[in-house]
Amino acid sequence: MSEAPQTALLVLENGMAFRGRSVGASGERGFELVFHTGMTGYQEILTDPSYCGQAVVMTYPQIGNYGCQAAADESSRCWAEAMIMHQLTPCTSSWTAEQTLGEYFLERNVMAMDGVDTRELTLLLREQGALRAVMSTTSEDVEALAAKARALPSLEGQNLAERVSTEKPYAWEEGLPHSETWQPQSLRADAVPVACIDFGIKRNILRNLVSAGFAPMVLPWNATAKEVQATGARAVFLSNGPGDPAAVKEAIASVRDLAPSGLPLFGICLGHQILALALGGQSYKMKFGHHGANHPVVETANGQIDISSQNHGFAVDAESLAGTGLQVTHWNGNDNTVAGLEHESLPLFSVQYHPEGAPGPHDPAHLFGRFLQMVEGAAV
Repeated sequence: MSEAPQTALLVLENGMAFRGRSVGASGERGFELVFHTGMTGYQEILTDPSYCGQAVVMTYPQIGNYGCQAAADESSRCWAEAMIMHQLTPCTSSWTAEQTLGEYFLERNVMAMDGVDTRELTLLLREQGALRAVMSTTSEDVEALAAKARALPSLEGQNLAERVSTEKPYAWEEGLPHSETWQPQSLRADAVPVACIDFGIKRNILRNLVSAGFAPMVLPWNATAKEVQATGARAVFLSNGPGDPAAVKEAIASVRDLAPSGLPLFGICLGHQILALALGGQSYKMKFGHHGANHPVVETANGQIDISSQNHGFAVDAESLAGTGLQVTHWNGNDNTVAGLEHESLPLFSVQYHPEGAPGPHDPAHLFGRFLQMVEGAAV
């Protein structure tokens, strides 16, 4: 006789509770709760360091269909604290699958639950904003769990880049898979050395840099301007990452020192926000952020629209950019928040979305080529 499925209880800071089936690790964890509007990419989401301190509600009703494979990991571990789904698929339908998503949850010690009305939960987060919450398989005390949720610190003011970044510099040489052989592309003989400051960098960002013509050297989040320049890099890349950009003070200082050096600089997501802060702009915490693989961004120069993958809970304040030399190049097509910047005279630009598209569309992948052109132009 099979055992009854274990129950999981999700309790929000406002006292609302959602009961479902535990399909991952047992225990109890607290986090900020956000929703993701993509249909796929659950494994990339779990291993994206930008989700450190958060749990993800998947809005698509059925998750896990194509299983999991080691090659899809975006880092060496899972950073998302938990995943909430309407239905976890018990089987896989892809020849690439090495295990089911349920097996992946257990192997990686990720809490997860299904049987939840994710439509109701998503609408709640949309109206009230990202909420602190606790998931438990060990307690049924809703009031006690709600009190624990309210006691959790806000992500505002937290430097989470320090937690997810590499401790030591390392070189990366693997590019994107070749379209015919599916073997990773190698470094070009004339690859441009680029210093990548790691605030929570994803593997597919590094692969895109290699395939575009760069040779990445990944540095810790608090690398100084002198340490960056000592690598001999001809360009600097500021990665994505979790938490509040204003709390990553050492990185802001480093970028402020690097900006007038003439080194071309490209930032995405947290790196985009840090660039803006370094030059005098300000950031703010969004109500529920942007988390999904289907966000339109509009380029101001020509009206071109790219459908993008996004994952951020903070944004740059457009009104704070006066006098910084930064100009808005892209706007988010859904809510008109700042989605891209460039400097009026220095070789610096940034975007508030993921051009590597993992998960998500590849429309903005051309930005890696634009970065290389900027570097080659600066060398003339």
